[in-house]
Amino acid sequence: MAYEIPVTQARAELAELINRVVYGGERGVVTRHGEPLVALVSAADLERLESGQEAAGEQVISSVSSLGPAASAAGERGRFGLAAQHPRHDQR
Repeated sequence: MAYEIPVTQARAELAELINRVVYGGERGVVTRHGEPLVALVSAADLERLESGQEAAGEQVISSVSSLGPAASAAGERGRFGLAAQHPRHDQR
């Protein structure tokens, strides 16, 4: 199981975290305000994850792209602070 560490602490202890992941075989999750931001895994773990999920990822992409466009909820653009919006095909 991965350990959790706040981003401020991770920033201060980066070299130690890298050693724990690479040489200790540990995995870590960097958090901000208790929410996960990124995972720390060794390059070997990442390679295993990517090779195992390559085929599954292609299936998900083909399934999602067959669904078609979905309307976003009102106010989501402002909620996430988006400054630009891609024009729809009929608005060009």
